[in-house]
Amino acid sequence: MSCSGVLADNVSLSSAVAACTRLEEWDAGLVFHGLGAKLGFDGTAHISVSNSLIPFYSGCRDINAACNLFRRLICKDVVTWNAMIDGFASNGLILEAFDCLSEMQVTRHVCPDTVTILTILPLCAELNLSKEGKAIHGFTLKRALEFDLSIMNSLIDMYMKCNRVKEAEQVFRAMPETDLVTWNTVISGYSQSGCSGEAQALFKDLLHWCSRCSLSTMLGVAPSCNSPASLNFGRLLHGWLIKLGFINHMLVVSSLMFMYINCGDLITCFSLVWRYYAIMDTACWNAVIVGCAQNGYYSDSLRTFNLMRSETRVSHDSITLVSLISACGNLELLLEGQRSHGLAMKTLVDTDIRVQNALITMYGKLGEIRSAYSVFNFCNHRNLCSWNCMISALSQNNNANEALALFRSLDIEPDEITIASILSVCTQLGLTGFGKQIHGYALRFQFHTNSFVVAALVDSYSNSGRLERAATVFQHSSEKSVAAWNSMMSAYGFHSKGQEAINLFEEMNLSGTRPNKSTFISLLSACSHVGLVDEGIHYYDCMALKYGVQPVIEHHVCLVDLLGKSGKLSDAYEFIKHLKCEREPGLWGALLSACNYHGDVEMGRKVADILFDLDPENAGYYISLSNMYVAAGRWSDAVDFRSLVHDKRLKKPAGYSLVDVAFG
Repeated sequence: MSCSGVLADNVSLSSAVAACTRLEEWDAGLVFHGLGAKLGFDGTAHISVSNSLIPFYSGCRDINAACNLFRRLICKDVVTWNAMIDGFASNGLILEAFDCLSEMQVTRHVCPDTVTILTILPLCAELNLSKEGKAIHGFTLKRALEFDLSIMNSLIDMYMKCNRVKEAEQVFRAMPETDLVTWNTVISGYSQSGCSGEAQALFKDLLHWCSRCSLSTMLGVAPSCNSPASLNFGRLLHGWLIKLGFINHMLVVSSLMFMYINCGDLITCFSLVWRYYAIMDTACWNAVIVGCAQNGYYSDSLRTFNLMRSETRVSHDSITLVSLISACGNLELLLEGQRSHGLAMKTLVDTDIRVQNALITMYGKLGEIRSAYSVFNFCNHRNLCSWNCMISALSQNNNANEALALFRSLDIEPDEITIASILSVCTQLGLTGFGKQIHGYALRFQFHTNSFVVAALVDSYSNSGRLERAATVFQHSSEKSVAAWNSMMSAYGFHSKGQEAINLFEEMNLSGTRPNKSTFISLLSACSHVGLVDEGIHYYDCMALKYGVQPVIEHHVCLVDLLGKSGKLSDAYEFIKHLKCEREPGLWGALLSACNYHGDVEMGRKVADILFDLDPENAGYYISLSNMYVAAGRWSDAVDFRSLVHDKRLKKPAGYSLVDVAFG
């Protein structure tokens, strides 16, 4: 190629190939490579051409061509090595990237530069390789690169993403100079690591320090508003976004919607939806649909999806459907779940492994094991999550033997979730010995510190009567998640140690772990087991006010059970009547059980009449009232209600023995 009779040289060829890479003009790049070879710049002798061709082939996903070119090159400089390392990394060949870095230093004695470090650190962050990241940190100090802002910012980002918050703070405090990117990185890191208070405090410090912030700052601090306690700060943030002119940016709108959902303010969230729905893209709709599903607002998640489908032409993606399917499972809407499955098949999203795993989980929750198995068998590229979902689905539906058989046929190395699921199966089957073996496996592979495994071990030992062993596992766990605390509280309640459960709850508060809905179910149940009425009422009353946890039906049932078992049947009755969900059969069922326990026939008949109206096909209520009449010596009334069960052709759910389950 020539221009005005002047032949191209290696510099112009390098520039041309680099331009093709930036513009993703792959065919043109191949032409330039061919031209270079024809003119003698074949890329093996001229380093500048090679340094352009390696990123070009890496960019068009022909990593083999890039690697062959790299290996044939006689002279390699640090730019060449950086290009190859980045090529491996961008094509997902992480181990090869690290091997290339090692060869560069050990074999070729080429010293990494700033570009090398800025290429490797994001890999450490992505793969949670804090040990390797720390080694690179040491290298930067040895080479006196701690004055390079870009490297220090990348180090902070790496430590934050590896959940090494203290190390990130140390880097931040030791920096002789910072810029807005530094502050944004720390604020965002705090938010993503669950350090909401620290993120908000640093945001205020930033405004005091320089009285300015960027869009990245606002998007970084917004996730810290993740509970009702953060709502006021979130509203202030909303005001700042309006003042700074960022409010019409779609990333900001979706971030605000997600924030308001997390803070429990759905009214403000949906006011934003109605204001911006005409210009919202898929990511923005997903923020609302996913946010509602993650926070338990499953009906709102479905309504938002229906609004998106009816009012806009925005198409859904796999993320949308995963949340939609999850909502259907949690709301026990089988028909809607099947429609979502059909929609996934129609739009070919059903081949996405995340959608397939969500379907397995949904069908498991709905008791549709055959459908769950159908999806599982349809998966062409099962991952470990697929196996975990199927094992969990079988376990949830009392198919413990099948779950155990599936675990034994697992052809992938199990992880913490697998171990937690199979421990639950062992608990169901009463397989104490096999449970101990699984515990040993967890110890050998360092899974025993995982919060899910700790919670499962506590449940397993507690249910087999070994409360002290359960407490030992819990106390020795270095990672105590809210699930582990909840399991230990449940264990104390199960063994009628209500005061110990209360003490543990207070210890949990002191540890800084935030209680959730399940925490209060465990705590209230423990109080109910031993009749700690005043304590139970106290914790029920302060759930929302002090801890930001809104009571749901399970909490109401726990309180009814607590009042009922302690003989306060009238108080329990009045409590239910004043609830907005007073027509929930579970509430009245708990009170009927208490009436049966105390032999209060009159109150029992009153409650049973309500239940006959709410759930007329449930034979259990008739049997329960009949048993009360028998205990009171009112045989005629008992016979009448037994006859009603026969006349209505109602069937009482059959019980089963643990021995039958275990040995079939």
